[in-house]
Amino acid sequence: MEDLSGVPEDRGAASGAGGTDFVHLAYELALDPARLPDFVALWQEQLTPATEGPRPAGPTLDLHFERARRILERVPRDQRRGIEAILAGILRVPAFLSDGVVRIAACNLAAESAFRISAGAPLAALPFDAADVVALSSTIRRVARRAVPARNLRLRSVPNGTTVVVRVCPIDGQEGRAKALVLATEPVWPEPFGELLNETFGLTGAEVEIVHGLTLGLPLREIASLRGRSVETVRTQMRSIQQKTETHSQSELLRLVMGLMELALAPAVGAPPRSAGRLHEPLMRQSFLLPDGRRLEWLEFGDPVGAPVLHLHGEFGLGRWTPAAERAARLRRLRVIVPIRAGYGRSDPLPEETPFAEGNAADLAALAGHLGLPRVAVLALGGDLGAALWLARSRPGLVTGIAACALDLPDAAAAHWPGFLARTAERSPAALALMVQAAFAFALDGGKEHWLLGACGGAAADRLALRIPGVREALLVGSEICLGAETSAHAAFCRSRIEACRALPPGPAQSPLLFLQGGLDPLAPPADVAALAARTGAEVEVLAGCARLLFLEQWETVLNRLCSITAR
Repeated sequence: MEDLSGVPEDRGAASGAGGTDFVHLAYELALDPARLPDFVALWQEQLTPATEGPRPAGPTLDLHFERARRILERVPRDQRRGIEAILAGILRVPAFLSDGVVRIAACNLAAESAFRISAGAPLAALPFDAADVVALSSTIRRVARRAVPARNLRLRSVPNGTTVVVRVCPIDGQEGRAKALVLATEPVWPEPFGELLNETFGLTGAEVEIVHGLTLGLPLREIASLRGRSVETVRTQMRSIQQKTETHSQSELLRLVMGLMELALAPAVGAPPRSAGRLHEPLMRQSFLLPDGRRLEWLEFGDPVGAPVLHLHGEFGLGRWTPAAERAARLRRLRVIVPIRAGYGRSDPLPEETPFAEGNAADLAALAGHLGLPRVAVLALGGDLGAALWLARSRPGLVTGIAACALDLPDAAAAHWPGFLARTAERSPAALALMVQAAFAFALDGGKEHWLLGACGGAAADRLALRIPGVREALLVGSEICLGAETSAHAAFCRSRIEACRALPPGPAQSPLLFLQGGLDPLAPPADVAALAARTGAEVEVLAGCARLLFLEQWETVLNRLCSITAR
């Protein structure tokens, strides 16, 4: 930690109970981002009512905040790697680590495939009966504290009604809250494994089902009974399987299949975490040099020669759609281009003197020129509405229309995070920078799914949306450009919030503008959305039952609106 002996005392800011608490808590936060809720709670107490206007934090207190932020920047964030190493050698059976209190700390690929979970998911996401999840949670806590030895539990699977036996084991050499290792007793059949057998050996669907039964230890007679076929039919299919796989016995076939299964479950070296996108096709990031020499990255999916749509991913980098939506974009002849905004992914940050929204709009215009796009539709998420409006204003005729989803309102009440961050930015940019960087570190250490949902307002509708196939994966893989193993866009995020109050250009929009808002969006009250719509000349369409993740949940509606825009 830096030597603070030379820092002068500021009696109006750093001394006294409140100031001293802030100083101590700021440095504790730098060493342990989990203290963020405590810091935020104390900061909320210090924010003045809106009628009084913001008061500056004080020069010395800001100096402490800035020093704490620099300490936080230097602290290694490899805490999750240690617990994930425990899972590295467990491939064939589902396994995960948890403290039994809040969420799953880490899981292997077999658990992701069998239980449809990911690191950071709540225990309630496990596909077991609710009473069984409660019993499992209690057992994990007791075993983790070594109050009891390892335990076996029988859990009822909700999707198929079968019984799953798990073993809860204590683990050594861990940091932080005590955790236990949970192992299923049967090997998992990886979700895409049947396709792999088909591609590798040409096995038919029926033959794949027989191989699946063999991996579960079932005799041919039982496999035949389950499939409604005669034993002779199954034996004939077994001979075909052995011919195609060039094996000479069931045991040899099983060794081959289990070896392939390990390859299917083993993470690729250098690949992004499978929990962040096992259902998505990988996309290659492309890049070019902007006129000022900075690099800008972008992604593409859909129809390569279709009508172009610029998808602006917002503060949280939600740059992917669900797999079904991405396939539909190709069928609907849409070429979806995802510019990775300055400071995200490997796109270089904007110069300090360049306004954030206007600078991002200039980058978008340069990308459109680089790709030779004469007309584009724009889908803008959250705070990227400003960049979309500036693009339409600066390049007349380029933007055929804008669909804006889940608006961020810079004038929101301080009780919600956009308003809270806006008030903080006015009072102390140094405090905002510290809190944002700590929030990103906390998300990377403790599971970003939970953090992203909280940042979206914690709406129950968004939590329910994660149960829709592909939504959780789109949320996690898309946000890799913002929050990933090698990426943290906290600086660009902080800057966008500091400048949020002046992100929108004056006057009405220069292109047709549609606001798509969730009826249950906790961060965008209807009256505030209506006021912004009147100011910008936008139409408003409310999607009932949705919240902040509406573009992932109601992708068909969003896609239809984009097609209407491109048809112009």
